[in-house]
Amino acid sequence: MSVRAPYDIVPKMRPLSPRRSGVVGVLEIGTSKIVCLIARLKPRDASMTLRRRSHAIEVLGVGHTSAHGIKGGTVADMERAEHSIRRAVDAAERMAGAQIASVIVSMAGGRLGSEHFNAEVELPEPAVAEGDIRRVLDAASAFAVGDGRAVLHALPVSYTIDGVPGVAEPRGMLGRRLGVDLHVITADASAVRNLLLCVERCHLGVEAMVAAPYAAALSALADDESELGTVLIDFGAGTTTVAVVVNGHCVHVDGIAVGGQHITNDVARGLSTRLADAERLKSLHGGVIAVGADEREMLTVPAISEDQRDLPRTVPKSRLLHIIRPRVEEIVELIRDRLVASGHAADAGRRIVLTGGASQLTGHAELVGQILGPQVGSLVRVGRPLGISRLPEAVRGASFAVAAGLLVYPQVAGLEHFEARRRRVSQGSSDGYFSRVGHWLREAF
Repeated sequence: MSVRAPYDIVPKMRPLSPRRSGVVGVLEIGTSKIVCLIARLKPRDASMTLRRRSHAIEVLGVGHTSAHGIKGGTVADMERAEHSIRRAVDAAERMAGAQIASVIVSMAGGRLGSEHFNAEVELPEPAVAEGDIRRVLDAASAFAVGDGRAVLHALPVSYTIDGVPGVAEPRGMLGRRLGVDLHVITADASAVRNLLLCVERCHLGVEAMVAAPYAAALSALADDESELGTVLIDFGAGTTTVAVVVNGHCVHVDGIAVGGQHITNDVARGLSTRLADAERLKSLHGGVIAVGADEREMLTVPAISEDQRDLPRTVPKSRLLHIIRPRVEEIVELIRDRLVASGHAADAGRRIVLTGGASQLTGHAELVGQILGPQVGSLVRVGRPLGISRLPEAVRGASFAVAAGLLVYPQVAGLEHFEARRRRVSQGSSDGYFSRVGHWLREAF
């Protein structure tokens, strides 16, 4: 089997025509749960179009199940992971009354990372034309990612005209040189290949693979938050990932392989109970800020063994909180240090949005504000999917921000640039009249 170049590993999604409806399927593959959503995307009336949202999203089917065979956001057991994916997809198809042939898949593991590449070209004419933009993007795409890395996204952040930065839309502007800042999001190629293989073994095609924090930002950030600058932190079970969004563009992505499952493990060890019982205690009673009443409130902790002589114990709620808080502090401090080291902490303004299951712990937002406040901002909120209709109440929370963002992604896929895809289209008799007509029809309809 031939090994494809990093650009060719991940499928690239065709832009969604603003005049066409369509049914899409998405698949969030996490460490603790797998979510499949099926939705109809319908063009909005021009007067109702939101920024970066050309279509209304109507959810038709929802399926979610516990994840097995996934560790740290990557496939650890192919057979078990395949079985979990099949169950989630089957539940969504039954609810929607329709079958899907392909899905958009999230990627939370694989050591997500960001790089920026800059390029500049001379303009043959005074005014910037469409061909000039393609040329400068092609030049920026001639980069070399690290060994064993695969490109998930190539996002133009901003342009320059004659060295003057901050140009959002250069078409028609006058100058002699056009430059671009291209943000490239990468992941480990082996993790990407195994995730693609796992989905394909379920007889599903993969339309695109989307970095989980980028997807969460697409669904949970309001327009003004995206423009003014926001740090989105997705607290998953096996990973905690971060996206920095400023001026409406994702400018940085990062992640660590520590998440809510590690908190559950700490609780199970600290209270000597089973993992399932530790997860229940964390979800129902967990938090990171203790109050005086927590010393008096008692919790029942089931025994770790099934021996009837091993009776349940009672512990004060404060003990549970004292186990949870150090791990949450560690996660947030790691994210803070990586943000500062990246140089993008200053881009985030003074806004932090939290998504993911672990973000719903009592007092989590306040603790994040205390730790990240001096470096990033002090305004913290828990984010939820925005602008999606007929989303069941059970999947409207912060835990499903990534899955909802995958439904938004087809509307922004056209903003990305992929050199390899454009070259494949232009092979052969691409200069012919019928080829140009066919290309226009594909892009427009």
